Amino acid sequence: MPAHLVLVHGSRLSSTQWAPQVPLLRDHVDLTLVDLPGHGARADETFTMDRCVAVIGEAVESASAHGDPVVLVGHSLGGFAAMAYAAARPDTLAGLVLAGSSATPTGPGATVYRGVAALTNRLGEARMTRVNDRVLHRLYPAARIDPVIAGGYYFAATPAAWREVMTHCRPAMLHALRCPVLLLNGQYDQFRFGVRAYLKACPTARVETIRRASHLSNLDQPQAFAAALLRFAREVADSAHRS
Repeated sequence: MPAHLVLVHGSRLSSTQWAPQVPLLRDHVDLTLVDLPGHGARADETFTMDRCVAVIGEAVESASAHGDPVVLVGHSLGGFAAMAYAAARPDTLAGLVLAGSSATPTGPGATVYRGVAALTNRLGEARMTRVNDRVLHRLYPAARIDPVIAGGYYFAATPAAWREVMTHCRPAMLHALRCPVLLLNGQYDQFRFGVRAYLKACPTARVETIRRASHLSNLDQPQAFAAALLRFAREVADSAHRS
């Protein structure tokens, strides 16, 4: 009984963020890619955490229709949305992966989120698009990043999205979870410095660090990121089969 992975992208991108992982995963597990409200195919929708929970819920329900254990994977903004979903509907998941989402979005930890939203407002969408294109093409080979960029950037939702995160998301949301949890972060990711708070909320969570990777660990080290997901998915599927 293989696991079914539901993948939720990060801020400003869309489900094409997972383009480097899809060919590495699809022969081993079933995949569902989610666009969050205000992003991708849902660009016209207003971003709220409640709406995120509903959208993710639709994907999880569809993925579980054949009885396969569902592992929900969220990166950055998608990780916080996944956390909100897991807190609201904990019994629907066989596993949860929070990638680049191990920061507490309050107090000093909120500075990064406010900074992203402020920069987007100050520069405007056209300039931010040029900046993003230039930076991403400098960091990654075209064959890896062009399919990600092809999905577009979604800046309009950024301020509302991070306000929702800062208002609603806390490590304590993991208290009620009984499914396995993986905290997956890049070695140089500034969002991993709240790991202790997440382990306090969910002591059974496992922490894994991807070496030589930043916040965009799935782009920095595609193979290592996919391998971490597959290891976790196999463990979840084996556990579900034994039970």
